[in-house]
Amino acid sequence: MERKADVSIAEDSLGRKIVVIHEIRFKGKRKIDWNNVEQYLKQYIGKSRENADTGDLIYIGRDFPNEYSGSQDTARLKGALAKAKANAALAVEWLIENAAGKRYKENLAEKHAVNARYGWYRFHSRFALPVFMENGDIERYNIFCIEILIRHAADGKMYLYDMVNVKKETSTPFQP
Repeated sequence: MERKADVSIAEDSLGRKIVVIHEIRFKGKRKIDWNNVEQYLKQYIGKSRENADTGDLIYIGRDFPNEYSGSQDTARLKGALAKAKANAALAVEWLIENAAGKRYKENLAEKHAVNARYGWYRFHSRFALPVFMENGDIERYNIFCIEILIRHAADGKMYLYDMVNVKKETSTPFQP
């Protein structure tokens, strides 16, 4: 397992990558403060990350923080899934790097005629978040999957647009 700050990369028993996030920064049982998440995400603007599976270089543009925290997908999330998406923000670069299953879809929306001129890509990524006991020790990790939405812009570059469809895996909890 490779350790990077508060994030490490592990593999499950089938050899699939899991981005392990070792902290919970955005807490809340009822409501996530998405403005704080958006402010946190602004540190990624201008950075890029190469996807290990495809070699694609994916840039993080100015629209990403607002889309991530204010999209329709985010608005419908409640409880543990909202908390999972909020804390996935801690590992954006590693989620991009370790994503797999690239799929293409043509752009059909006029409003994205320039910023997604060459269409959209979706990748599948997985991450684990700790579940803490009352004394503060980590009891286990829950695994979540998330789709990474990439727009292929008129400038020929690929930009991270949002991360959507967060789902908790029902498999056995992960122990790194």
